[in-house]
Amino acid sequence: MRVPLEIVFHQLDRSPAVEDAVRERVAKLERIAPDITSCRVTIEAPHKHHHQGNLYAVRVDVRYPGSELVVNRSPSADHAHEDVFVALRDAFKAARRQLQDYQRVRRGDVKAHQPKPAPSE
Repeated sequence: MRVPLEIVFHQLDRSPAVEDAVRERVAKLERIAPDITSCRVTIEAPHKHHHQGNLYAVRVDVRYPGSELVVNRSPSADHAHEDVFVALRDAFKAARRQLQDYQRVRRGDVKAHQPKPAPSE
């Protein structure tokens, strides 16, 4: 990456374990697309006054030549994102899928469909 990884925490304390998990996942994204120019990961605990557990929202912004990828995983109703590591996993899994799709198109592995001819009357 040309620009260093940026990890932002909103409404929660910075955690070395979470930062390490983010760095590890970004390194995996770089293996898929080595031309990534920058990456910003935002981790937020928007609902701080829950009785059971905080729900975490994760946003991953990845820039690469010619395009940008934004993945936004907000808390779900089933409380799966009560664990910050589960929220990270889901966000990076979606980012990985989108990057893989982009790489397939870029390599030409995906066929471009010919437009259908207009029906003649």
